[in-house]
Amino acid sequence: MAKLKLGTIPDDKPVKLTIELPAAIHRDLVAYGNALGRETGQGVVDPAKLIGPMLVRFMATDRAFAKLRRSESATPRAHSDKSGSEKPT
Repeated sequence: MAKLKLGTIPDDKPVKLTIELPAAIHRDLVAYGNALGRETGQGVVDPAKLIGPMLVRFMATDRAFAKLRRSESATPRAHSDKSGSEKPT
């Protein structure tokens, strides 16, 4: 059997999002969860638990996104005056 890109799904405190997926994507997530469960010995993995790790993997391997993140972190950001007073002009 080919090695899947995802490994064991960590049990982490989730942030709830409500999304709608096409039925074909849901079917693929169910099939992926079954395959991953067999490969890792976790049992069947709930499709909702796959989405986060898949997005993490996708963003980690997206070169354009990594470049954007690097450029944003290298660019100094202007900070607003937190005292509430305006600076003289």
